[in-house]
Amino acid sequence: MLIVAVTAFSWAGPLVRFSDAPALAISAWRLLLSVALIGVVLLFRPSSRRALFTVGRRGLALAALAGTFLAFHFWGWIAAVQYTTVASAAVLVSTQPLFVAILSALFLRERPRRGEWMGMGVAVLGAAWIGWGDLSLGGQALLGDALALGAALLAAAYYVIGRALRPGLDLWSYIFLVYGAAAGVLLVAVLLTPSVPLVQGYSGRDWAVFAALAAGPMMIGHTGVNYALRYVRAYLANLAVLGEPLGATLIAWLLPAIAEEPGPSLVGGGALILLGVVVALRSR
Repeated sequence: MLIVAVTAFSWAGPLVRFSDAPALAISAWRLLLSVALIGVVLLFRPSSRRALFTVGRRGLALAALAGTFLAFHFWGWIAAVQYTTVASAAVLVSTQPLFVAILSALFLRERPRRGEWMGMGVAVLGAAWIGWGDLSLGGQALLGDALALGAALLAAAYYVIGRALRPGLDLWSYIFLVYGAAAGVLLVAVLLTPSVPLVQGYSGRDWAVFAALAAGPMMIGHTGVNYALRYVRAYLANLAVLGEPLGATLIAWLLPAIAEEPGPSLVGGGALILLGVVVALRSR
């Protein structure tokens, strides 16, 4: 499931490049359409619908908090893709396993093993190697890099909360609560931002991107990781997502409409990322 999820994740950055809509609008519709799809699934899963009524106040509060972190993660990361290269944004947001490991140790008492720390270190070193060349691109790219790092921290908090909440909830009821909270936060943000329309002014291609982001990176990617969170530690599930920068960069290179050719640093850094994932998974 993690392999499938990473493959779906890898399309997020390239898809964003095909839309001229504001990052806030892309984020909001990505979540709103995802919640609509989950609602359809719940119509055919009575057990999942019943599970929604068993969530206590603590569970609802955790779901709302996780959803808030997820909402701002998407907003920041999509903005990062619009300011810098797909490769750079994907690489820098992939530093989240470091934040996940630290937060997991502090709040979940899930301390990484030595082999897992080694794998994480190797993978993050590879991510840093890939992103190093983008530092010379100027102020706009640096802003995108900063947004991607902020998105990494927000994603880490989201995954750690999910690990605490997910074992006691059915997958579909869990993602309905969390994605619904995220969609609500982003919807309010759009309504409070006059310069970002909710419906009017978007082209057919924009709507196609919104739908593709919801169906692929969201429903398959994020939902796949949430499925795995029931069975593996938060930082380990998150570490596998480090494969996203390599996949996203290859897609952005091979698609003629984007054609961001990778340099030697991507080849070396991508190899380190995959090596780090293998080391950590073997240790686990």
